[in-house]
Amino acid sequence: MAEFKVAEIFTSINGEGMRAGELAVFIRLQGCNLRCGYCDTMWANEAGALCTKMTTEEILQRIKAAGVRNITLTGGEPLDRPDIGELIESITSDPWLRLEIETNGSIPLKPFTGYFNPPVFTMDYKLPGSGMESAMNQENFKWLKPEDTVKFVVSDRKDLIRAKEIIEGYALAERCHVILSPVFGSIEPENIAEFMKEQKLNDIRMQIQMHKVIWDPEQRGV
Repeated sequence: MAEFKVAEIFTSINGEGMRAGELAVFIRLQGCNLRCGYCDTMWANEAGALCTKMTTEEILQRIKAAGVRNITLTGGEPLDRPDIGELIESITSDPWLRLEIETNGSIPLKPFTGYFNPPVFTMDYKLPGSGMESAMNQENFKWLKPEDTVKFVVSDRKDLIRAKEIIEGYALAERCHVILSPVFGSIEPENIAEFMKEQKLNDIRMQIQMHKVIWDPEQRGV
């Protein structure tokens, strides 16, 4: 049975994505293959970060004990580990559970699309402000389902312009949900709203990270 380095497991309100405001069990795995300039979970990404080694069965026991349907698998980057398919399959084999996977856009999605009860992906596209756009796997766009979401975390107007290019170039609003989210403290939500009006961005949502409004932005486990 596979073993995973778990940075934290907790139950909270989902702060973003299409299930924002709903309860979810968060499973945050240690480690990430990217280094975004605005990362708010860098503490979980370093090789020596504190973590607990847990088997698939131990993680499932924690999920069942919580009594919450929504499961969010996050990181770091949860898909960047060889045995992650075992954990995904174990969670999705329970039809009562709903699995969301938050992924950074660099890891191929195709290997994770064949499950009977498929997970929902909330996939980032890293814009220039992240410093990581060159790592994006644009092949992933063709594997997105209508239930999935592409999230653009924007730092400035340059990021907004690039997001619009990608959204229109891949017809993302016709494929799946699309979210524009501000880098906390770098751009005012008003600027994003004005850009959306200016560019007539239909079927696109702006979303503010709810958990950073409810709790201290630096607080963990929320």
